[in-house]
Amino acid sequence: MTEPTRVPHPQEALLPAPPAATERRQRGSTERQRGGAGGARAGAAKGAREAAHELPVARVVVDTPLPHLDRPFDYLVPSTMDAEAVPGCRVRVRFAGQLADGYLLERLAESEHAGRLSFLERVISPEPVLTSDIARLARAVADRYAGTMPDILRLAVPPRHARVESEAKAPARRAASAGEDVPAPAGQEPVQGDTAHARTTHGDTIQTDTADADTAGAQGAREDTARADTADTARADTADTARAHEGVAREDTAGEDTAREGAARGEAVTREDTPGETAGRRAARAYGDAWMAYPAGASFLEALAEGRAPRAVWTALPGTDADGPTWPHAIAAAARATLDGGRGVVVVVPDGKDVALVTAALGETPHVAITADLGPAERYRRWLKALRGEIGIVVGNRPAAYAPVARLGLAVVWDDGDDLHAERHAPYPHTREVLGLRAHQAGAGLLVGGYARTAEATALVETGWAAPLVPDRAVVRVRAPRVRPAGDDAELARDQAARAARLPSVAWRALREGLEHGPVLVQVPRRGYLPALACRHCRAPARCSGLPPARPAPAPHAAPGGAAARGGDARGRIGTGPGRGSGVHPADVGGAEVRTDVHRADVHRAGGGTGPAGGRARMLAEPVLAEPLATGPVCSGPLALRGGHAVPYCRWCGRIAGDWRCPSCGGTGVRAVIVGARRTAEELGRAFPSVAVRTSGRDGVLATVSGAPALVVATPGAEPVPDGGYAAAVLLDGWALLGRPDLRAAEEALRRWTNAAALLRPAGELVVLADAAVPAVQALLRWDPVTFSERELDERAELGFPPAVRMATLTGPAAAIRETLADAVLPPGAQVLGPVPVEGGPERAMVRVPRHLGSALARALKGASGVRSARKAPDVVRVNIDPLDLI
Repeated sequence: MTEPTRVPHPQEALLPAPPAATERRQRGSTERQRGGAGGARAGAAKGAREAAHELPVARVVVDTPLPHLDRPFDYLVPSTMDAEAVPGCRVRVRFAGQLADGYLLERLAESEHAGRLSFLERVISPEPVLTSDIARLARAVADRYAGTMPDILRLAVPPRHARVESEAKAPARRAASAGEDVPAPAGQEPVQGDTAHARTTHGDTIQTDTADADTAGAQGAREDTARADTADTARADTADTARAHEGVAREDTAGEDTAREGAARGEAVTREDTPGETAGRRAARAYGDAWMAYPAGASFLEALAEGRAPRAVWTALPGTDADGPTWPHAIAAAARATLDGGRGVVVVVPDGKDVALVTAALGETPHVAITADLGPAERYRRWLKALRGEIGIVVGNRPAAYAPVARLGLAVVWDDGDDLHAERHAPYPHTREVLGLRAHQAGAGLLVGGYARTAEATALVETGWAAPLVPDRAVVRVRAPRVRPAGDDAELARDQAARAARLPSVAWRALREGLEHGPVLVQVPRRGYLPALACRHCRAPARCSGLPPARPAPAPHAAPGGAAARGGDARGRIGTGPGRGSGVHPADVGGAEVRTDVHRADVHRAGGGTGPAGGRARMLAEPVLAEPLATGPVCSGPLALRGGHAVPYCRWCGRIAGDWRCPSCGGTGVRAVIVGARRTAEELGRAFPSVAVRTSGRDGVLATVSGAPALVVATPGAEPVPDGGYAAAVLLDGWALLGRPDLRAAEEALRRWTNAAALLRPAGELVVLADAAVPAVQALLRWDPVTFSERELDERAELGFPPAVRMATLTGPAAAIRETLADAVLPPGAQVLGPVPVEGGPERAMVRVPRHLGSALARALKGASGVRSARKAPDVVRVNIDPLDLI
């Protein structure tokens, strides 16, 4: 272990420097370092290790979670490990008296450390799994989110699989178009200058990035001289070709409009070859069918094929036909155009269902799909293919954002508003931000796509960092569904009960007419059966009234089994049936009566039984407390039902609430507050007895469904892709999405609605059960998510919410939060809100700063966390920059 190799980090500057350390830094660093490196060879005893003759110093990032140790450390490379200790390999070092893993960042001739250096203990694997690009990205992401570089590397580099590493390397597969050879990926030198180029087509501009490439100065260092020469030659040829064809006129607007109309009708558009056309024009002609509906689509493909870096926020075209959704084919076309230019592609989608769609669209194009459901060996094998340059396209979910694709040319994130893109582990980075930083460093293009648009993506357009990529409105009108909100004046005049009914008559008509032509989608916001109950008389929420059980050590003479084995609940009482005051009565759910009477058999299924000794007669005669009750407040968890004949239970402690009584009015009956997907499927099955009902949710997600008539009940995000599109769709319980206490409630509701509506056939009927006056419903009616996102961004800027500002949350004990805020040197103008209690026990404080001070805020909070770590503070404070669950 060594001292810091460069200037002190922010957390070190906040700590007083020990006098001994100050005196040691003032001594002659050259002599002491020679004693650690050269002196180790000169005066070494027999059997002692000697340092390597060339580049003997290894700079290592050690895998430690401590924030105040988030910096590289210098070690000596033994001569026996000289050949294996290559930059990027996994190593094991002696750190703080213990063995720790790490990654070798680089080899140096000498160290800036003034003291003696320790030797590397072991080279775990000579495979250079950490490239310079990913190391630089990890450092940037850690600084952006006030985290540590080892935390990011745990997300970026998968665990090692020795058997996979030992497998023979497959020959590199290179993409080729029209029978032409494509140069192998080579190192790319940074582009000098601060000029951003733009290409314009029909008035729409796609922003291209050359100014941001100056931050990627170290990228060419990881390639050899021959590859660098190849890259220089390729760039020179590209520049000459671009200048030679600078004056080539684009096709006239009328021809493009005709082609877009044909694309909207599903017709293939062919063009004749043009002599002397550029590589970009050739790629746009070869792959432009998927982007024909976008006025700037051709220029976007041209920029990718010519090696430029376009950055766009893409609003995808709705509608699903025989070829499925259009967005996977558009991504595949952009990936092929980038691959033809000799660069790599990273595509990140929310889940495995979307990965399968992109993989099918890519077809025979060489690529790998990296998902969580793969085994560790296969996942590592595919990751190594990208690392070794055998594959140029990587498709996957969140971890694929760090895939080591050589010479990255395009990064794609689909549906960036999905919460699956937000990392669950510290420091909680978001895929959109990770790919944005990576594209900025590598000088690559970025495509942020989705049916809806987030406020963060709109901010990229508003600042000019990216350009909008939207379809032609005429094509949108042809392919968008016909949206009908429930509760409008015409429907209320026809059906007075439509305002209160869960399924009004317009929804029933849509279901019946849709089933005559194919499958019908029913989206339900909540999973389960009846996830929330309330008093039947006063509508007060039904909550658990039991005390949580204590957990003492079992007595030696205690009989086996607990309350469940004796037929009682957690308080030792007996399950009661009708006539014994069960307090559970039929609940009125959507006009249908659900039997929730508690029978003894139901108690047995919910946790009761005859017990191991004495039978049911003895159980009724001798109720025994299975566990002593804990002192303190009652559980107060929400009650729910698992089925139509089940007993209400607590979702927090699991207690069977057969004796529930309303504390407000004394009533014993319950009714449903929220109806889940399983209950909805049960109701629809009774209404349409001759139609198959299929469910898709957390218990089992359907990837696809056939084109036969069927009712598909799905939760948001689990909608299966139909063969040929859904004939109709009904979006239930819109109030449950719009009424959530969340900053992103309206944005998230529109995103979920558009994702489901896009699975309909062109001009299919869509019924949404929400008020037509709500802005999100209006955006769905007009299919105009762009205007809605711009309005959402303006409202957040007025109120001071992200992304207009940078906001950090600190969660933990109140004293620890105040100590962290006291140690942090916050930027000027920072606003501290709280701390205030939150659900679950801890408290939370929020710090808000202008957007341009976001880096300063992250540095301040990281420095304060380092101070607490150095002091070995017992309480942990979780720091989260721009969290999704802000409210």
